[in-house]
Amino acid sequence: MGVLKDRFGRQINYIRISVTDRCNYRCLYCMPEEGLEWIPHERIMTYEEILFLARILKDLGVQKIRLTGGEPLVRKGFFSFLGSLRGFVPGIRTVLTTNGSLIPQYIDEIARPGLSGVNVSLDTLDEGLFRFMTRNGNLGDVIDGIRLLTERTDIPLKINTVLMKGINDGEVEALLDLAGSHGAVLRLIEFMPLDDSVWSKDRFIPASEILQRLPGPAMWERMDNSSDHSSGPARYFRNVSTGQRIGVIEAVSHHFCQSCNRLRVSATGVMRPCLFSEKGVDLRPALLSGDAAAVEALVFQAVNSKPESYYHADTGATHMSRIGG
Repeated sequence: MGVLKDRFGRQINYIRISVTDRCNYRCLYCMPEEGLEWIPHERIMTYEEILFLARILKDLGVQKIRLTGGEPLVRKGFFSFLGSLRGFVPGIRTVLTTNGSLIPQYIDEIARPGLSGVNVSLDTLDEGLFRFMTRNGNLGDVIDGIRLLTERTDIPLKINTVLMKGINDGEVEALLDLAGSHGAVLRLIEFMPLDDSVWSKDRFIPASEILQRLPGPAMWERMDNSSDHSSGPARYFRNVSTGQRIGVIEAVSHHFCQSCNRLRVSATGVMRPCLFSEKGVDLRPALLSGDAAAVEALVFQAVNSKPESYYHADTGATHMSRIGG
């Protein structure tokens, strides 16, 4: 097994792969209501290409793959692909990020062995605000999905919430209650204003303020970095009274570049060394040709182009749906 290391000695063992740019929602901070056309199917990586890439990545030492979108569950054949992925790369942790709305429809498929975790994106428990933010999404579907995940599976569940000042910042306690009642870990994420045309930077709430909004803020202690819940960008805290855990992701105020262990692959096969970078390495021609050596060389090229750090304000308007959230 190989080892992917960048120029700064960081080991790359985690890859986020977007399987589609399409979604059944058009969330305000992810994409515009109109004017953003779906990428034509022929430009999207086939499942066979993703499986081919996953096997190469495993041979290079990748230990975790996160499947994202868009919304992964809207792509036809996703669960057949997921079953194949388990066989192609046994031992790799496979995690799904979803908006949760289609979980009730596919709970039997999700419950099959193979997924190491599910992250559900949920920014509000207010039905009217949910419809506004998702542009007519149904909050009940997501809540049902969370309930079914905990009743029908033992898959570890995280609920990801992007906090925005004046929008949903008064819902921290209610979201904590929801997560606690379902044995899930709530992760509060700093708002990243990637697309200035959609949200103002005034919506940003720093992690230090987020922590003060927790009920009984003095009751939350930082968890040991060596714990399983501390892998990745989140800082985890535990309530000393209830034992409940919560994560805070400081994507803006305290970037985690020095420990970043990941790359992103867009649905079109472009490997991005950094979320905030406009640069990327196009793997698609090599994937189409089936040339494993060429794909491997391009992966190393992407790793070697990974910056030591990156400041988000350097980027232009970027729609999250095109990056792969």
